[in-house]
Amino acid sequence: MRRLTEQARRRALVRRHHLAGDADGPEEVTRALVALHATDPASVYLSVLARSAATTLGEVSETMYDRRSLVRWMGMRRTLFVVARDDVPMIQAAVSASVAATLRRRLISRMVRNGTEPPLSDELDDWLGRLEDDVESALVRLGAATGTQLASEVPALRTLIPARTASESAQRLTTSVLTLMSADGRVVRSTPTGPWTSRQHLWEPTTAWWPHSLPIVDEADAQRDLAHRWLERFGPATVEDLQWWTGWTKTTTARVLQALPIEEVDLHGRPGIALSDGSDQDAADAEDCGRRPPVAALLPALDPTPMGWKHRDWFLGIEREAIFDRAGNVGPTLWWNGEIIGSWAVASSGEIRTVIVAERGEDARTAVDEAAARLHARLDGAIVTPAARTPLEQSL
Repeated sequence: MRRLTEQARRRALVRRHHLAGDADGPEEVTRALVALHATDPASVYLSVLARSAATTLGEVSETMYDRRSLVRWMGMRRTLFVVARDDVPMIQAAVSASVAATLRRRLISRMVRNGTEPPLSDELDDWLGRLEDDVESALVRLGAATGTQLASEVPALRTLIPARTASESAQRLTTSVLTLMSADGRVVRSTPTGPWTSRQHLWEPTTAWWPHSLPIVDEADAQRDLAHRWLERFGPATVEDLQWWTGWTKTTTARVLQALPIEEVDLHGRPGIALSDGSDQDAADAEDCGRRPPVAALLPALDPTPMGWKHRDWFLGIEREAIFDRAGNVGPTLWWNGEIIGSWAVASSGEIRTVIVAERGEDARTAVDEAAARLHARLDGAIVTPAARTPLEQSL
């Protein structure tokens, strides 16, 4: 049985995820990580800048909205990601379609439970389907629109679901329907309506990105390919890691793994899995391939590297509670040689402040200061407040 140490996995992580800043640009960064978390739009830009030393903020935006080689897509764990355009059919079949089915059931269930204003017929599924068709037709006619503009074109989007408990709030259908349609592959999140940190954006019909419709991929084939891709970039890992990252059930995960060339490995005392076809030998051979100089990296909140595994103890040099919120979302992190040693934040003045909790010597401190100075220059005064606020980041 292959045995991997924590140090071997960390060194493989640094190389595979380009923590030395040696990626060529946004596309290579995205391929290296399978997908970039995009719930917080700023995280996409900061994740790319951390891994591609020559890339500018403008080039990230150009890649997504001008060349459109990267797409914002609802995917794993009902989370918004940026993925390579060529990978969208795989992700849609592997995870997004089932996410859409779940969102549809939950929305109809809430409409039945809470009622609507104005009241609707009992055939809510059919009514919702007609509403989606109307929204798509309006979007094709407009080309691109905000949710507010679409609600003006399709008044049924203003239908209200009233609150029935103290923990709920009244909600109009616009956001829920557009989110459902995006998971169903019918609409695409397009350009932001403000700066690159803005969470407001335009919607476009999927046909604006795929004129001949989104290619259809077999679900089983897509799930196999997605799991293989993840294991290449994040494995060897545990079965629970893969299940958590994809959002699949335990049964689905087990079925998908049966279609892959898998072997058992020892992950520093924890049972794990690896690709037996050699695709992930980078990690297995890390002990023998020579040490690169240690590198420092400033990764943003919700970065795909620390969010890539359920079991994270092997790259944590500090207490989990300092950098993860209660939902398990990571805040901004400082990395040294594949290990999290602290956090960072952008002050209201634009200054980047850092704090090292796990001391790793003067070389680490100097490298962190230099990385912070480089990022400060590239942000050009932008103020970034992460969506995931964590104790260490807030203390800065």
